[in-house]
Amino acid sequence: MSIRRILFTMMMLGLMAGSLAACNTISGAGEDISAGGDALSDSAEDVKDQL
Repeated sequence: MSIRRILFTMMMLGLMAGSLAACNTISGAGEDISAGGDALSDSAEDVKDQL
């Protein structure tokens, strides 16, 4: 194999690994935001019930 082909393959593998890590990070952020919204909604229901 030529050096150019090896470098290209390594670069593509790096990009694929980076994109997978980004998807996982975005998914985790979405779950955190959802959990925060659920907590806010629960708090609002508690206040409504107290009134």
